Amino acid sequence: MPDYNTMELMICTASRELEDGATVGVGTGAPCAAAMLAQKVHSPNLVILFEAGGIAPLIPEMPISVGDSRTTWKAISASGMCEIMETACRGMLDYTFLGGAQIDMYGNLNSTRVGTDHQKPKVRFPGSGGANDFASFCWRMMVMTPQDSKRFVEKVSYITSPGWLSGGDSRAKSGLPLGAGPYKIITNMAVMDFEPESKRMRIIAINPGYSVKDVQDNCGFELLKADKISENHAPTEEELHVLRDVIDPYRYVIGR
Repeated sequence: MPDYNTMELMICTASRELEDGATVGVGTGAPCAAAMLAQKVHSPNLVILFEAGGIAPLIPEMPISVGDSRTTWKAISASGMCEIMETACRGMLDYTFLGGAQIDMYGNLNSTRVGTDHQKPKVRFPGSGGANDFASFCWRMMVMTPQDSKRFVEKVSYITSPGWLSGGDSRAKSGLPLGAGPYKIITNMAVMDFEPESKRMRIIAINPGYSVKDVQDNCGFELLKADKISENHAPTEEELHVLRDVIDPYRYVIGR
C-alpha cells in the first residue's frame, strides 16, 4: 500500500508544474498547499498571489482563507482584489488553480448551478468569485479534482469559468487572450492536458494503481489518449515531509 493519500499525490503533482520564477494566483486549500510546496522544495522564487491582495508572501503555514494575515507574511505588497485582477488582466499571471462542480471535455468549469432553469436550479453553487477573471486572463489554468463521471460531464450546465469553450479556435474568437486557457487537469487517477488542435481533454499520465480504463470509466465523455502515456511519479520523501510537517501539520487539507 502507498504511504500517501490521494490529496497528497494531487498536491505534489501540481507543485511540480510550478517552475522557479513563475507567478501563480491561488486560493486556499489544495492549490495553496501546492504553491507552498513548490516554493519550499524546488521553486524558491515562485511568486504567489492571493485573490484578496497578498503578493509574493513567504507563507509560514497553511492559511485558512485568502484574507488570512499569513497570506501577506513577508509579502512585497498587501494590496486588494482589484489590484490582483488587474495583474491578471495585464497578462502577468502564468498559472492559476480553479475548481468547480462540473468540468467538460474543453475544460469549461461550472460553479454556478445544475439544471436548465437559472431561477430554480436543481442545485445552486456559490458562483464565480474571482474564478472567471483568473480563467479568462491567466495563461495556464490548472484544476485539481477527484475523477468522477458526475463531475466530468459532456456539457456543463453553466459556464462559470471559460475553458476552451467549444474547442478549436472558439476561445480566441470570443476575444479572450490568444494562448491563454486550460493547461492541466490533475485528479486522483491521472493527469490530463488538452490536444493542441481540437482542445479536447486527453490523458497524458496515469497515477500509480490506476489504468486508462479506470480513468475513462470515471469520466462522462470520451477522453483522448496521448501517443505515449507515462506513469505519474509518486510523492518523494522530501515532498511528503515538507507537506506534512511544515505546510499542513494539522492536516487541514491533506487530511481530507
